[in-house]
Amino acid sequence: MRAFVLTGPGTYEVQELPDPAAAPGEVVVDIERVGVCGTDMEFFTGEMAYLHQGHASFPMRLGHEWSGRVRTVGAGVGQEWLGRRVTGDTMIGCGECRRCLRGRGHVCETRREVGVRDGQPGALAEQLAVPAFSLYPLPDSVDATLGALVEPGGNALRAARAATPDGNERVLVLGPGTIGLLVAMFARARGAEVHLMGKTQASLDFAAVLGFDQLWLEDSLPNLPFDAVVDASNAPHLPGLALELVEPGGRAVCIGLAGEPSRIDTRTLALKDVTAVGLLSASPALDATIRAYADGSVDPRPLVAATVSLERTGSVLAGQRPSGAGAGPKIHVDPRLVGN
Repeated sequence: MRAFVLTGPGTYEVQELPDPAAAPGEVVVDIERVGVCGTDMEFFTGEMAYLHQGHASFPMRLGHEWSGRVRTVGAGVGQEWLGRRVTGDTMIGCGECRRCLRGRGHVCETRREVGVRDGQPGALAEQLAVPAFSLYPLPDSVDATLGALVEPGGNALRAARAATPDGNERVLVLGPGTIGLLVAMFARARGAEVHLMGKTQASLDFAAVLGFDQLWLEDSLPNLPFDAVVDASNAPHLPGLALELVEPGGRAVCIGLAGEPSRIDTRTLALKDVTAVGLLSASPALDATIRAYADGSVDPRPLVAATVSLERTGSVLAGQRPSGAGAGPKIHVDPRLVGN
C-alpha cells in the first residue's frame, strides 16, 4: 500500500509499505478520507510535545481524523463488520487500568493514539489496522467527508456541552478555526447565542458564510455578559482573556493548545466563582457527533476547503494552501487519489 511517512521534521516520503494484516481483535480499513489538523503540523515542524516526551518518534505515520470501509477482520471480530463504513476513536486505552475501567480510556496513562502516540500508525495511507472496539459505524447519511470530521467534531461537541449546559446561554468562542467553528455550530444547535472572536477579518468573513453574525476582532469586542467563553485558539494570552470576559458564575472552557504556557490569575477564577474546564479527546462524544451529522442538526462540510492526494500532503503540512482551495480552514486527504 501507499502511505505518507514523516521521516523527520520537515521531511517526508510517500512509501510503498506492506499491506497491514488484521491481528486478533483488529480490522483493516480501506481509508477514504483523512483530515489534516494542527497536531499533524506540529509533528511536521518537530514542535509537538510528544516528540520531546518520548511518546512519539520519527519515522511516523500521521492521520487521526479518518473514515473508510472495513476490508478484513481478524480472529475474534464479527463478520458483520466486513464492508461497513466506519470511523474510529483516536485514543486506544489499555482497557485494564482504573481510568479505563471507569470509562476514561482517553486519559489512560499507557494509551496509544492513532497517528499520534506510542507508535500507533495513522490513517495517511491506503489502509489502516485498528482494534475493532475502537470502531464507530457510519450511517448512509454521513458521507466520507463527514466521517473524517467526526473526531474534531467530538472534541467540539464536548466543549459546547461544557459551555452550554442549559442550551440558552450567550457563548463567546475565541478562535474561528476548525475546532472553534465546530464548537460554534454545536453550541448554536443547542440553542445558544453564539459570538466569535477572530484574529483576521477573513476568518470572520468565512464564519459569516456559515450563518454567524455576532463576529468580533479583539479590539472590537462588545461589553456583554458572556455566560461561557471557549478558548479554541493557540494564543497564549487568550485563556486569561477568557477568564476576564466570562460572567461571574460562568464557565471558561479550554480546548485550544498554545505553543507556550498560558497563565491565568486563580484569584480571578475564585473571586468570580468561575468553573474552568479543560478538554482532551473526542472519545466521550463520538456517538453523539455522528447522530448530529446524520440528522443534519450540524453540517460541517463547508469547513473543508480542498481534498488532496498523499503526494500533496507534505505541502499542506508545511502550510501551503492547495491551488483552488476554498475559504474553509480544513484540508482533507484522499489516499485513493494519485498526484492530485
